Amino acid sequence: MPRPLYRPPRLRRAFFRGSDALQTGLLTPDQLRTNAWRKVFRDVYVDSSVPESYELRCRAVRLLLPEGAAVTGRSAACLDGVPIGEPNDLVQVIAPSGTRWARRGCTLTRTSWLPAEHVVPGVVPRTIPLRTAWEIASGPNLVEAVVDLDVVFRSGRPSREALDAWVGANPESQAALAIGLADPLAESPQESRTRVRLVLAGFPPPTSQHELWFEGRFVARFDLSWLAAKVAVEYDGMWHGEGGQISKDRARLNRINEAGWEVLFVTRDQLREPELFALFCDQLRRALARRGVACSK
Repeated sequence: MPRPLYRPPRLRRAFFRGSDALQTGLLTPDQLRTNAWRKVFRDVYVDSSVPESYELRCRAVRLLLPEGAAVTGRSAACLDGVPIGEPNDLVQVIAPSGTRWARRGCTLTRTSWLPAEHVVPGVVPRTIPLRTAWEIASGPNLVEAVVDLDVVFRSGRPSREALDAWVGANPESQAALAIGLADPLAESPQESRTRVRLVLAGFPPPTSQHELWFEGRFVARFDLSWLAAKVAVEYDGMWHGEGGQISKDRARLNRINEAGWEVLFVTRDQLREPELFALFCDQLRRALARRGVACSK
């Protein structure tokens, strides 16, 4: 019968530096290498009975933060209760210019613009929600920045309107562009990606989550729609051909057509492959043009 894993009471369900545990004699090298512990970062461990999560990584980084640094971006949003981040995502850290620090599993932004009032002190220092959203919006990938902003603004921490003054002071920045493209009504990352890519391709901004009622009955709620044209786009992940679902889907589609609407479906492959996405855009332009809505490209 295998012996139970050794966990000193002080280290149970806690983060700790492996070097500290060895130096103080809490663990031996062999004990540290057992399955009782999970390595989060280099020299940072946690009790392996604690479930893996992105929030766990964001909290564990406190043992590594250099002087004056704080967690920011999607990592700070996660600590503020926003449902964002996957267990293996990088932890985002911001620090004053000149800070020397490099850790696997983390990204570091060095900036001369980090006033004390932008940081919430505590066990894990993190940026205030306004600065957190601004850092997300300033990310290198515009589409993915908006995907995260949709989640942040949907949570209301902060609201999009709370950043109006920041956008007004930096109207030409990428952050301002990302914030302008965000929509708190979005309900999934793929819906957000579809919306942003269509707008960047020259389509008028669509309405998110429009409810269609016909003859006093609810018919559908569309991911994206152009109300004047009665054209909608839906990500195909919501449609299934299993069991009796295909019959329900067909009945729903017939009802949509009866109400005078046209629905186009975009797939994961169309979002991933530029040529397929271009073909989808051509199809959508023709659908909108037939109903009198012009696009800029």
